[in-house]
Amino acid sequence: MKFCSDCGEKVIYKVPEGDNIKRACCPSCGAIHYVNPKIISGSLIYQGEKVLLAKRAIPPRENFWTIPAGFLELKESTENGAIREVREEVNAEIKVERLLSVIDIVHISQVYIIYLSSLKGNSFSPGVESLDAKLFSEEEIPWDDLAFESIKETLRFYFKNFPYSERNKKREDNLILRMSIDQKF
Repeated sequence: MKFCSDCGEKVIYKVPEGDNIKRACCPSCGAIHYVNPKIISGSLIYQGEKVLLAKRAIPPRENFWTIPAGFLELKESTENGAIREVREEVNAEIKVERLLSVIDIVHISQVYIIYLSSLKGNSFSPGVESLDAKLFSEEEIPWDDLAFESIKETLRFYFKNFPYSERNKKREDNLILRMSIDQKF
């Protein structure tokens, strides 16, 4: 940031009083501009023993597989963001069941919040940001062609901790994948 978004004056970078991080500060109007991590909200969608993946049509990682997920919009809950991303990327309707994973991607200042959801009906197709949409069993997943490490870890966690025989049972636990990835793979 070079200019204040409030008044248009040139900003200076300094540690504001009472803070410990250098920030863009406006010497004219006094605004302090905070840059915070981006939130990515998405859903791991299952139907029976399979999960729904989308093949990305956009950078980064074009032509690689992922779960429907994307940047959270302003004034949007993480759950509503996940539902919106599913509609945009795979033209599907889901029933959000529970929080599945929270993953910090420290080196790019992103936080992934992924829900576990079931597919409503049998209808899905690639959206404008996807080249393909397909259901995969654990054995069929193109593990070497997954777009992001966070998605690989979420899928591994899901298959390990939510075996098909137990998926439709009501779970009372708070089992959530919580991890931090602090370097690029």
